[in-house]
Amino acid sequence: MSTTTATGSRSHYGSIAIIGALFFIFGFVTWLNGPLISFARLAFDVSETLAFLIPSAFYISYFCLALPSSMILKKTGMKKGMALGLFLMAIGAAVFGQYTTARVYGGAVGGIFIIGAGLAVLQTAVNPYISILGPIEGAAQRIAVMGICNKLAGWAAPFVIGTLVMHGMGDVASAVAGADAATKETVLKEFAARIHTPYMVMAGLLALLAVAILFSPLPEVRAEEVNSEGDAGEKKSLFQFPHVWLGALCIFVYVGVEVMAGDAIGTYGQAFGLPLDETKFFTGFTLGSMLLGYVVGLILIPRFISQERYLSLSAVLGVLLALGAYLTTGYVSVGFVAALGFANAMMWPAIFPLAIQGLGRLTEKGSALLIMGIAGGAVIPQLFVHFKQHYDFQLVFLLLVVPCYLYILYFARRGHSVGHAPAVTGGATASQHG
Repeated sequence: MSTTTATGSRSHYGSIAIIGALFFIFGFVTWLNGPLISFARLAFDVSETLAFLIPSAFYISYFCLALPSSMILKKTGMKKGMALGLFLMAIGAAVFGQYTTARVYGGAVGGIFIIGAGLAVLQTAVNPYISILGPIEGAAQRIAVMGICNKLAGWAAPFVIGTLVMHGMGDVASAVAGADAATKETVLKEFAARIHTPYMVMAGLLALLAVAILFSPLPEVRAEEVNSEGDAGEKKSLFQFPHVWLGALCIFVYVGVEVMAGDAIGTYGQAFGLPLDETKFFTGFTLGSMLLGYVVGLILIPRFISQERYLSLSAVLGVLLALGAYLTTGYVSVGFVAALGFANAMMWPAIFPLAIQGLGRLTEKGSALLIMGIAGGAVIPQLFVHFKQHYDFQLVFLLLVVPCYLYILYFARRGHSVGHAPAVTGGATASQHG
């Protein structure tokens, strides 16, 4: 008996390491969006609103592809689905690199959408996979470890792209501002072409990783066998699980505020008149504070505080930091925005397992519904960039993020338990997921 348990444990550790590598990959790709906003604005000579199509196309692809992804995963299984997602990402990276070098903005945005589509397949597979790979009550800890892998990559991404591609942006912008049409075109073409090699290399690595996943020892996990509770088998529709719908909305607002703190922080800093060569690195500061938040969460949950309680406190901290950003200016205000990363860190690890708790054979569909909620990263920042043109940008930021944090507070305190069987509230699965 003990030998079997030890073997299963080693197998889980190996699987967790492989999934951790996947989280690192899509963390790196995801958090390139922040610096790419500034890059696109200069390289394609487009407005701020059009530049924000980069994160919008990326996150809206989740909404479009999540449900088809769940149907694909039903046929392929989670392992082959992960490989398929990586192949799609490789195609998207190649498309983005090619069209950006040619300075065709529509094609570049299309490449970003394809990358997001691949990630939709990948995330629809890996998030429930890591949640149910071991006991559901330990899901938040496993997802938090994945989050550390994700945010380490996310922290590195702005600095890598900043060093390889976006160096000297201030000089390029100055050269373009005083140039005639022909010179301007030449300078911008040379600047845009810097993206080609990094994205071609990325495409190749993603394709190789897809092949590696196909031949990896990852076990197939059947959700209906390990994530059901009580009468879940008798329920035939997600409409019979209200907590998953409330969770999808929670993911929507959470990703919205995460992108506001991460991808939009450069634009926020530029609104104070801070230089481009500094603001291109601001996303890295947000990711650094998120990484610190994951470490603190891993130490405290559930040893000193329950997952739901920590989620509540994180939401309250988000409100306080947003107020701090509003009441200050310049680098201090930007610092408060970056610190939102700390408040946001443990939100996904808490929300996701709470929202899919007890779905049984509907786990893949429920996961897809939650992944659709990632579209909040497209909607809320677009509202910010639109309204900041007409109103004080700090007030707009405050009025967008505070209601989001208040809803997350509701989900942590009440929403996650709506519709659960009474037995769930008394056990570890209700309050000790972390």
